[in-house]
Amino acid sequence: MANKIIQPKSLNDPRPRYSHGIVAEGGRLLFIAGQTAMDKDGNVVGKGDIEAQTQQVYKNLTAVLEEAGGSFNNLVMTTTYIVDRKYREGYNKVRMQYYKQNSPTSTLVIITGLAHPDYLIEINGIAVL
Repeated sequence: MANKIIQPKSLNDPRPRYSHGIVAEGGRLLFIAGQTAMDKDGNVVGKGDIEAQTQQVYKNLTAVLEEAGGSFNNLVMTTTYIVDRKYREGYNKVRMQYYKQNSPTSTLVIITGLAHPDYLIEINGIAVL
């Protein structure tokens, strides 16, 4: 079975640079590209506000998961990148709104910067559908 590209219409279209998601392994695995606080029009949401940016990131993750036929219950792994340790509490506050039952395995990495200077957070993941 060929891989299926996941490109929700509610998200900014990054092609041909990359795809928001790819369903592979016979439709069982969803690989989600790093999601940032970018809206459909390519604008950064919540400049300087980790909670607003995290909400947008989770909104984008939701769109990819739903387009592939999944939900947060299908996520098995996430990697989160934040640009400063001070953002950890705000990120976790929003994160816990989305994981009501089971949380996926998770790695949090503090880095010096992301692809756009206004991005404070980026999250990628893997889901089993």
